[in-house]
Amino acid sequence: MPDTDQILTPAAFPEAFDDVAHLEDFMSMPTQAVVDDLNALDGDIIILGVGGKIGVTLARMAKKAAPDKRVIGVSRFSEEGIEERLNAWGIETIRCDLLDREAVNALPKVPNVIYMAGLKFDFRGREDFLWAMNTIAPQIAAEAFRDSRIVSFSTIHVYPWSNPMHGGVTETTLPLARPGEYANSVVGRERTFEHFSKKYGTPGRIMRFVYAIDPRYGVMQEIASWVKAGKPVPLATGHVNIMWQGDANAQFLRMLRHCRSPASPINVGGPETASVRYLANRFGEALGVEPVFEGAESDHCLFVNCDHANGLFGNPVVPMDVMIRWVADWVRNDKPVHGKPSKFEVRSGEF
Repeated sequence: MPDTDQILTPAAFPEAFDDVAHLEDFMSMPTQAVVDDLNALDGDIIILGVGGKIGVTLARMAKKAAPDKRVIGVSRFSEEGIEERLNAWGIETIRCDLLDREAVNALPKVPNVIYMAGLKFDFRGREDFLWAMNTIAPQIAAEAFRDSRIVSFSTIHVYPWSNPMHGGVTETTLPLARPGEYANSVVGRERTFEHFSKKYGTPGRIMRFVYAIDPRYGVMQEIASWVKAGKPVPLATGHVNIMWQGDANAQFLRMLRHCRSPASPINVGGPETASVRYLANRFGEALGVEPVFEGAESDHCLFVNCDHANGLFGNPVVPMDVMIRWVADWVRNDKPVHGKPSKFEVRSGEF
C-alpha cells in the first residue's frame, strides 16, 4: 500500500507546478478509492498502448496504488525516454507491435487489461493504417486476452451532436457514422471489442472519454494559449466536456472492477457544462489580456452526459477552478507543451 502522503486529496493540491516532473508525479497520485479497488482485484495489470500522452501517468498511478502487483506497459516506444521512465518507476515494459498477432499472443496473460492503442490524427495518406490500428489491433488483443477483463478506450466522437443545454448525450444513444474516417473507425473499434466480448464471454467496458485537461495539452491549454497570443477564440463549439487527466486515470483504473459481458460503453468526464467563452474570460483575467472572440455559440455541439460514471465513482477530485489556475500558470510561464491539439473546435469531423 502507498504511504498516506502519496494519496490524492484536495489538501495535496499545489498552487502551481514547478516543471513536468512535478506535474506528472502529482497527476499519477491515486485516491484512496483507486488504492482500494486495485488491491481488491485479482492478478496483475497490463496496459496496451502505454506510450501515449495518457498512458505514462496512468501506468505510474497503477503502480503507486498497487505496488505489489506487476504493472506491464506495452508499446512500440517510438518516443525516446518513455520506456526508461516507466522502468524507473517499477513498471515492466515490453516492445510490441499490436498488429503483430504472434507478438501479442506472446504477451503475459494477466487478468486485467487496459487497451489504450489507437490512431486519431496525422493519418492522411495512410487511412488503411488508421483502420488497421482501430479495428484489426483490437481484434488481435480481444482474442489474445479473451480470458481477461478488458477496459478499452473510445471517444465521444462516436456520438451525434446535441444541444448542450439539454444535458448531453447518454450511453443509450447508439454510435453512428459521422463525417471523417476517424469517428467511423472508432465505431469499428467499439464493435470489435463488443463482438469478441460476446463470443468469448470476456468482461469489458468501453470508455467514451471526453477532453483531457493537462497543462501541456487539451482544451484549456489551447484556449489559454490563444488568449495569451491575442488569437481569436472560436465560439461555434461553445461548450465542452472536460476532465483533469489524473481524475480520468483514476476512473480508467477503477473501471476494471466494473466490467461486464458483453462489454458496454460508459461516458467518462466531468459533471460540468464548460463554456468556452467563460474559460477564455477566466484566462484573460489570469493573464492580463482581453480575449478576442470569433463567431457565436451554436446550439449544437459534441457534448455528452457523464452521470453514470460519476455515479459509480463520485465526482472528480480536481474542480474546474483549480484546473484554470494551474493551466493559466503553465501557459503564462511558457512551460513545455505536447504540441498535439485536441481540435475540439473542428466541426467537420475531419481531423
